[in-house]
Amino acid sequence: MADVLTFTDRGIYCAAGDFYIDPWQPVDRALITHGHADHSRHGMGRYLATPAAAPVMQHRLGPDAVIKTQPYKTELRIGDAIVSFHPAGHVPGSAQIKVTVKGESWVASGDYKTVADGLSEPFEPVKCHAFISECTFGLPVFKWTPQDQLADQINGWWAKNKSEGRTSILGAYALGKAQRLLTTVDTSIGPILTQGAIENTNEVLRGQGIALPKTIRVTQDLNVKDYPGALVLATPGALAQSWARRFAPASTAFASGWMALRGVRRRRATDQGFIVSDHADWVSLNTAIKETGAEKIFVTHGYTSQFQRWLSEQGYDAHIVSTDYVSDEDVPK
Repeated sequence: MADVLTFTDRGIYCAAGDFYIDPWQPVDRALITHGHADHSRHGMGRYLATPAAAPVMQHRLGPDAVIKTQPYKTELRIGDAIVSFHPAGHVPGSAQIKVTVKGESWVASGDYKTVADGLSEPFEPVKCHAFISECTFGLPVFKWTPQDQLADQINGWWAKNKSEGRTSILGAYALGKAQRLLTTVDTSIGPILTQGAIENTNEVLRGQGIALPKTIRVTQDLNVKDYPGALVLATPGALAQSWARRFAPASTAFASGWMALRGVRRRRATDQGFIVSDHADWVSLNTAIKETGAEKIFVTHGYTSQFQRWLSEQGYDAHIVSTDYVSDEDVPK
């Protein structure tokens, strides 16, 4: 059988339907797994995504972007291909994309995690002949903190800082991670302030009916002394900038899968690191791949050589695919 999907210099391509999945160069028709900037890029003629992913995409890409939607687990014929979207558990609206041609099914995972976070639509394994999997954290060292323990850690850190007269500044990515943490923390501890990029995303998600706790946008006029003991959610880059110094005395923390590596924790120079990610950890990657039933596996962005070697040793027909996906969590900083 011919390959259902091929790998080109523009992105993952389906010749039977003449469309691309998460292309990184302009194309006419793009099927998008989720709204992060490395998977949903400017310049496509037409976009197709899930209804929950579309509002953030529209916000990012602008009003002129032509975005159509396809609900989860419904089939759409495009040319000679049958396409369906399935929950990926990464961020709200994220999807794995299944493409079937002449009875052979391939699935492009996009980014995914298998642990339900209470915010995103929970991941569902999809049976297929070939699976294209991210492996951002494809090493055994990466194991995420269970959700209940994570909540205890963050709330304990925040409460302790408040009792000692400090503001708590928590670095998190603006789409997905920040909102997941919002639904994790104990809002009775104190007020929650948000950097503009995070609050912009909050507003889009609230506008589509996703419930989030009350937050207060940090503006130039905001008097931080009016919010003693607050939790401040900021993008990672803001932690080392003058923007963060206005909240002194403060304790800083970073929430990321990279906190599993001691060297990254040292380089980040924050007071606290929380090990959590919206990508799959080592165990979840292996479980997800096994549950697809696929014999042919393509791994992309992350520890590709190590993970491909491991999969080959487990008996899979495993290959490395070069892509242009470089999200905030793809490279330790």
